[in-house]
Amino acid sequence: LIMYLVYRHDLEKEPIRMLVIAFAGGVLSVFVSLLFSTPLSSLTSMMPSALIRSFYDAFFLAAIPEELAKWLIFYWLIRKAKDFDQYYDGILYAIFISMGFAMLENVLYVMKGGMSVAVVRAVLSVPGHMLFAIPMGYYLSLSKFEQGNLAIKHQWYSFLIPVLLHGTFDFILMYANAKSDTNPAIIIPLFIAFVVFDIYMWRLGLRKLKTMRERDKKS
Repeated sequence: LIMYLVYRHDLEKEPIRMLVIAFAGGVLSVFVSLLFSTPLSSLTSMMPSALIRSFYDAFFLAAIPEELAKWLIFYWLIRKAKDFDQYYDGILYAIFISMGFAMLENVLYVMKGGMSVAVVRAVLSVPGHMLFAIPMGYYLSLSKFEQGNLAIKHQWYSFLIPVLLHGTFDFILMYANAKSDTNPAIIIPLFIAFVVFDIYMWRLGLRKLKTMRERDKKS
C-alpha cells in the first residue's frame, strides 16, 4: 500500500524494473546490516543501565547499521541510474528500498513472535521505515543535482538524519519496554513523547514529499 501510494504521486513514472531492483536491494540490505550489527550485539549485556542499553541497542544495533545498509544499497543501485532524473525519484526509490528491508525484517520477527508481532510492526515499524527513508531520498536527490560542498553536505544529511529519526524512534520504544515492569509510571510520558515524535516525522515526511513534487512541476 505504501509503495503504491508513493508511486501513484510520481509525475513521471519510474520503470517497474527499477522499482523491483530497489525493492530487492532493500531485501539484500537486511543481510548487509547484519554484517555491521552482529559483531556489536555481544556488547549489549555490558551496558550498565536500561537507559544506556536502550540507547546503544536503538542506535548501534538498529539505526546506524540499518540506515547505513539502505544508504549503501541506494548508492550502489540507484545513485547513477539514468532513470533517477527527477527530485521525487530519490524519495520514491528510498522508500522502495526501505519497504524491501521492512518486508524481510518483518518475516523474521513474525516467525519468532507470531501474529501479535505482525500487527504491531504493521502499525509502527513499516510506516517508520518509510518515514526514515523520506529524508534519505530527499537529500540524496538534492545532492545528485548539486555540485561541490553543498552536494557533500546533503549526502551526509541523507545518512545522519535517518539515523537520528530511526534511533530516537527505537530508543523511546525500547526504553519504555525496559521500564514497563520496574517503573510503570514512566510509560505515560514516554508514550506522549513517542506520539509527538511520530507526528513530527509524519509532518516532516509529507512536507518533503510535497517539496519534491513541486520542484519537479517547475523543472
